[in-house]
Amino acid sequence: MSDDAQQPTSAPGAADRRSAPDAEVVEICRDLIRIDTCNYGDGRDGPGERDAAEFVAGLLSEAGLEPQVFEPEPRRTSVVARWEGADPDAEPLLVHGHLDVVPAVAADWSVDPFAGEIKDGCLWGRGAVDMKDFDAMVLSVLRARARDGRPPRRPVVLAFTADEEAGSRKGAHWLVEKHPDLLEGCTEAIGEVGGFSLTVRDDLRLYPVQTAEKGMAWLRLRARGRAGHGSVRNDDNSVTELAAAVARIGAHKWPVRLTPSVRAFLAEVSEALGVDLNADDPSDVEATLTRLGTVSRAIGATLSNTANPTMLDAGYKANVIPGEATATIDGRFVPGGEEEFLATIDELIGDKVTREILNYDVATETEFAGQLVEAMKSSLVAEDPQGRAVPYLMFGGTDGKAWTRLGIQCFGFAPLKLPPDLDFVGMFHGIDERVPTDALEFGARVVDRFLDQA
Repeated sequence: MSDDAQQPTSAPGAADRRSAPDAEVVEICRDLIRIDTCNYGDGRDGPGERDAAEFVAGLLSEAGLEPQVFEPEPRRTSVVARWEGADPDAEPLLVHGHLDVVPAVAADWSVDPFAGEIKDGCLWGRGAVDMKDFDAMVLSVLRARARDGRPPRRPVVLAFTADEEAGSRKGAHWLVEKHPDLLEGCTEAIGEVGGFSLTVRDDLRLYPVQTAEKGMAWLRLRARGRAGHGSVRNDDNSVTELAAAVARIGAHKWPVRLTPSVRAFLAEVSEALGVDLNADDPSDVEATLTRLGTVSRAIGATLSNTANPTMLDAGYKANVIPGEATATIDGRFVPGGEEEFLATIDELIGDKVTREILNYDVATETEFAGQLVEAMKSSLVAEDPQGRAVPYLMFGGTDGKAWTRLGIQCFGFAPLKLPPDLDFVGMFHGIDERVPTDALEFGARVVDRFLDQA
């Protein structure tokens, strides 16, 4: 950009004439929530992401971009667009968000999960925090900057994907496999589950930025036995064998395994709380985490591998012992913990139960350093002087697992300034999912500043 082109924005009062980056964020998020994109994970049920993708593509086109729409299966749709930067020779930054959501049972909610209702200062609905909030932030900022002719500092590849909630096979992974050229030159990325505030003192909020993700191993356990009449003794009962294996897994206490990201987070927390934390003492760590309130459950899940039984299936009649019984396990392993995880599972299930991997993805970890991290820190502090960005290991998984296959460093940075008493972690996949409207506006302003510096 020439000096002449830059002058109007540096003139006195020019900032006041800029379009507000947060002007449309609540409205866009509300519109996205009203589009049902439930992903049931079975490849058959659900409306797919097509309608949301068309909505996003329309907003991108209005802002002067040329979105590309990709559909590996009918209605499983992703959108990708390139946003040129002020420095066209800079490495492009990948900014990504997914369009699908987990299902919601309307009878369980106090509001219609797809109405996009605003009450009590919050926008309610499925996807409000996972992750149509960040999609809306990015789109609101893009449109404001397009109106003002303010490009980001560096080129940006925008990706709004399908199928993240079922492992990204029809979204991010498919794009990496079939269209890696779309991401050519990208070495860094930002996406979901990071940058939300955690109030630890009246004068200090920590903003955990995701620098690592646990790996994923969804398992199906299968026990086979001798089928027979339910009234007859049976020492080879598939249900009994499976139930015992599931109970052992559910009751297992996994040893603490602290990764660099977790140690860095604990160091920041101990300083903020004024405690002398012994990170090698599990009881000391657990006691410290309880002081963080509801988020302690999520952070606690990053201290070790986890395996939770989630589904059981056996039998077809009360008086028939089935020949086969199955169960599903949601397994997650910390970076470097995969071998220990699988070996432990094999020991717990025993000789009469087999396992197969339904969905597998890697654990990731990157360093909390560099210009991109400095841009996160400064953009947060500019909007919240009492905020401090810190690294953390994310308890779940994101599309970042796919992007890392191309060597892209992935961070979770979807900024939200939240009230101290909001159970934010409980909003993920939870009933009455909601996000404060002022947190959405805060996030849009932070993203806007970030794009000037990243």
